[in-house]
Amino acid sequence: MKFKSDDSLNDVPDLIESIAREKGLSRRDFMKFCTGMAALLSLPATFIPKIAEAMTGKKPYLVWLEFQDCAGDTEALLRATKPTVGDIILDIFSVDYHETIMAPAGDQATKSLMDVVNNHKGEYFVVVEGAIPMADDGVYCCIGGKSSVDIAREVCGSAAAVLAVGTCSAYGGLPAASPNPTGAVSVSEVVPGATVINLPGCPVNVENLTACIVHYLTFGRLPQVDKFKRPLFAYGKRIHDNCERRGHFDAGQYVQKWGDEAHRQGWCLYEMGCKGPETYHNCPTVKYNEGTSWPVQAGHGCIGCAEPNFWDSMGPIYKRLPNVPGFGVEKTADKVGAGLAVATAAGLALHGIGKAVSSKKEDKE
Repeated sequence: MKFKSDDSLNDVPDLIESIAREKGLSRRDFMKFCTGMAALLSLPATFIPKIAEAMTGKKPYLVWLEFQDCAGDTEALLRATKPTVGDIILDIFSVDYHETIMAPAGDQATKSLMDVVNNHKGEYFVVVEGAIPMADDGVYCCIGGKSSVDIAREVCGSAAAVLAVGTCSAYGGLPAASPNPTGAVSVSEVVPGATVINLPGCPVNVENLTACIVHYLTFGRLPQVDKFKRPLFAYGKRIHDNCERRGHFDAGQYVQKWGDEAHRQGWCLYEMGCKGPETYHNCPTVKYNEGTSWPVQAGHGCIGCAEPNFWDSMGPIYKRLPNVPGFGVEKTADKVGAGLAVATAAGLALHGIGKAVSSKKEDKE
């Protein structure tokens, strides 16, 4: 069934029902998935049928490589809920290689990977987790007798697109932190000719990963990215702009000590080292664990893990940033609170003068 732009939206339920039945899913679950993807990609509801249709074709091949990593992104995948990891593996994508979850091992596992690379050039997606060490000919990360450098170049070089999930594969991450003894670098540096989209974060939010591939299947291209190759739908706004504690920041109300009354009241964590004012990510809106929470909501400041070289450039973790970009331009947190207090007092004084003048005018009349 094909969806056309002039089709009536009244036909959408039948379309969704047909596609869901074809994929062996309940209409409700499939509708939730398509609606969620449209919302995440900032698309109007009229695109829901187009997303649904894109999911009816041949399942895209996907291989997942793990290099210098903590497996945090894999753990995030295993805890995916919208869709579940089962839906991702069995219904949405053809996940042919993932060391952690695949049944084959050894030579059989390698064969599964190379079958995709050799037989589906330009058709498959590669997800890369972890940094790639370049020092000493890449000896610090080897799989099946090959260095991660050689594997990345062979597998990523023939892919339709490469999704670098997590900060390590996107920028080098913690392995690349000074003094970087293994020469860890990002996927883009190892395979400069590949089409790479970065999804940094510790760990990646799997909903953003799924949305990137759904966008590609729906429109035939990857979503628009920023200067760091991050999709704008997920990294286009600062965490600070959508933070539920932003009102306290604007009011000059800051936590001064872990566990103090301000902390218990949910006040701003800027003075405790929160890097939200300089970090771009959709953590406050998408959140984690079925949208339950995210670090700042749980009471810990943002550490800026979606930004390049955050470990070296944004530390120490519990020391605040020197300036607050975007609010008073260069005013520090101390001046923001004091300035607002003065402005409020001045406003009240003017309000009082205005009322007095108005009262005298009324008496005269």
